[in-house]
Amino acid sequence: MLKFLLPKTPLLLKTALWHTLSMSPTSSKWDLKTEITVNMLRDMMGPNSKSTPISKMQRLTCKDTGVKGKLWVSKIKLDVPEEDDVRQLVFKAIEEMGTGEEQWTKPDSQPLEAEWDGYRADAKDDQPEPTVMSEKDKYDNLMKETKSKVTILYFHGGAMYLMDPATCRPLTSRLAKETGGRVFNVRYRLSPQGPFPSALLDCFTAYLSLLSPPPGAFHNPVPANEIVFGGDSAGGTCCSALLQLLLQIHRSTPAGQTPTVKFHGKDVEIPLPAGVALTSPWLDITRGLPSIESGIKYDYLPTPSQTDKREFPKCENWPANPPRADLYCEGSALTHPLVSPLAAQDWSSSPPLFFSVGEEMLRDEDAVLAQRAVAQGVTVVWREFEAMPHCFALLLDGLKGGDVHYEEYGKFCREVVEGNKLENNGVFIAAKTLQRRDLDVRGGLTELKEEEVKECMQKGRERIERKFNRRQDPSSERPML
Repeated sequence: MLKFLLPKTPLLLKTALWHTLSMSPTSSKWDLKTEITVNMLRDMMGPNSKSTPISKMQRLTCKDTGVKGKLWVSKIKLDVPEEDDVRQLVFKAIEEMGTGEEQWTKPDSQPLEAEWDGYRADAKDDQPEPTVMSEKDKYDNLMKETKSKVTILYFHGGAMYLMDPATCRPLTSRLAKETGGRVFNVRYRLSPQGPFPSALLDCFTAYLSLLSPPPGAFHNPVPANEIVFGGDSAGGTCCSALLQLLLQIHRSTPAGQTPTVKFHGKDVEIPLPAGVALTSPWLDITRGLPSIESGIKYDYLPTPSQTDKREFPKCENWPANPPRADLYCEGSALTHPLVSPLAAQDWSSSPPLFFSVGEEMLRDEDAVLAQRAVAQGVTVVWREFEAMPHCFALLLDGLKGGDVHYEEYGKFCREVVEGNKLENNGVFIAAKTLQRRDLDVRGGLTELKEEEVKECMQKGRERIERKFNRRQDPSSERPML
């Protein structure tokens, strides 16, 4: 830690001084801890930072550091179904929703790895998990502390190529506490090793595994009306893409019939979940909308103009072989609705959607989708936090606004599972006072028109493809965290 912090001492001192003297542009909105955290992240990810090989970053961010504190964790690994029906259903939806020009590789199915996370009320903050318990015993103890029917199917963030379920355990423990329920925390395949649609196939398999437990599962079947999809950042990509996949399966099923799929020897119905709860979701893989550049005042993510000048050092995982323009997918697939869910036009019949966002670089794409969904009859709950960066509640522990985020998130999950009728509503929450101001989710979130959005996404795709064609080295396109 000292080796890392010592070179940053001038930055830390300057940040602290400017904040104390109220000379930084954000000192009126942020406390000192937020100011230091965001500036450190900017320095680590900014134009002068040193690029690290993807394989090294994955080794650093996918470590399981163990379980301790107020958390139950029960790990599970479920076999691949003998049938190929799930896989083929995903491929069919991709083809139906595309233009026919997209290039993508059909991945194999893999065993599903996940963990059940729950709140452990009586544990001390530094208390390790019991070492003599089996995973089944841990699950049974987790269930004893579950107080509601809420099951969150959670997909972690990390730009589709970083992170692991273990890294977000403090988050999932908090969600379990706020909802009184439990979290099914999924390990989906990371890019670039598992490009689109590998992660989508894993996410769909996880949902089916909740609905109809495969051999070796600890849980009983979970009704769809007790399941909420949850995810942050790239996990929000997974949530919204999985929802679109389900909506497409329903659209392609004859009216009056419920879609089914053969899964571990059973015909399993595929209903929609109770709701979808999104935290700073990444909905446009092209990173083409205006706030990606204009939202930098309160954010720490690198802009496209910064990442265009960078290259990932070569490693065993990147560049891909054969080469492709983006870590997650081929350039031709960047605007496919199951890659960039912002490109999906039809959200009608969707269950209620919850958005928690800051004044961040992804705000435009989130606002466009929320407003589009409302116009199509979908219930949307929008919570926007003044001056907050991307995934602020996950990064800034102890922030009062973060507590509000978790409270609102938990309330939404409980209400949709309990069957309470929600109304469209939007709230803007002030940074320090937490005062609330109503927002009109029908037309007051963004002035961007649909044609502008489509044009921005197309330009974003062209930017990525142009760089790839120019250098034949797509590693210069560094995705956001």
